[in-house]
Amino acid sequence: MAGIYIHIPFCQQACHYCNFHFSVSQRRKDAFIDCLVEELLLRKDFFGEQVTGNPKFKLQSIYLGGGTPSTLPPDDLSRIFNALNCYFDVDADAEITLEANPDDLTPGYLSGLRNSPVNRLSIGIQSFHKADLDYMNRVHSPRQALQCIEDTLKAGFLNLTIDLIYGTPTMSDQAFMDNLEKVVGLKIPHISAYALTVEPKTALDVFIRKGTAKPVDEEQCARQFEFLTDFLTSHGYLHYEISNFALPGRFSRHNLSYWTGAPYLGLGPSAHSFSGNQRSWNIANTSAYIDSIKNGVLPLETEHLSPAQQYDEYLMTSLRTMWGCSIETVEKNWGKPKALELLRQSVPFVEKGLMLEVERHLILTKKGKLFADRIASDLFWV
Repeated sequence: MAGIYIHIPFCQQACHYCNFHFSVSQRRKDAFIDCLVEELLLRKDFFGEQVTGNPKFKLQSIYLGGGTPSTLPPDDLSRIFNALNCYFDVDADAEITLEANPDDLTPGYLSGLRNSPVNRLSIGIQSFHKADLDYMNRVHSPRQALQCIEDTLKAGFLNLTIDLIYGTPTMSDQAFMDNLEKVVGLKIPHISAYALTVEPKTALDVFIRKGTAKPVDEEQCARQFEFLTDFLTSHGYLHYEISNFALPGRFSRHNLSYWTGAPYLGLGPSAHSFSGNQRSWNIANTSAYIDSIKNGVLPLETEHLSPAQQYDEYLMTSLRTMWGCSIETVEKNWGKPKALELLRQSVPFVEKGLMLEVERHLILTKKGKLFADRIASDLFWV
């Protein structure tokens, strides 16, 4: 399964917690679209040369993220999709996702999207409560959050996912449960839920250090994570990745490409690409990206992954999923001694109830998922 990620770097305003590359100015938007189309041409052989040797490697997933892709009008989206279809072989059944903010999803905009290849929407709800939205500096209101979902369903976009954030100091346990009850009541097929994290150099980081914003309570985050998993699984959602829940058959292909090691191409400023033993990333500066592409130079850096790095990456990603880390895969790719070593290393985590060994797979328990990154790092190549 191959996929493409396209980073659209424009936002109406900066969310206090965000550390992704974005710009609140669209001054160079037209130049950006021109260069994005040019980058598609420059990288049209990515899958043929680096992954399969077959230039007709079909794309199963296209994901427009950001930033806020819904700031682009339908005409700009059409240019991007026309170029994609010109330079890549897109499967007729490909999942094509657009990230959107609730305030952008007006009936008129949704009508325009229905005439595009987009068949899945990812809506950044985050919360249905004003205090939480204000703390995060989100643009939309609780009313817009509910209205956009209603309008999206009426427009025929039944394949959608919404983002929720938990652990904000403004969010009581009851308010978080109210958020979950709303999304289940609306029969949303896919939910991505993230604990609020304070990334260095973000506005939230500055406000907390200055004492003008309350800090994140780790115990609250852990408690609300348990509410999240218990509530959604009791309503038929599969907890298929630490931050992602889906009704049966509604997994995100885009997410799965990341967590299962499938190849993907990233386009636009700050976007990452992966081809098994190689990773590359574009410069995280829109103006520099535009200037480089205009000169016919791809603005990227490349890293060739050693066997140890590939092993660590496999552990980190596979342990985040409901399927876990396959001992058979480790043995096949890194040898039987490495597989036996991993089994020995996993014993303390199994004994503490953080991990299970099921049919030659190491799978994190609900408790273990709270410490996923720490557990993976303890199991890294030594």
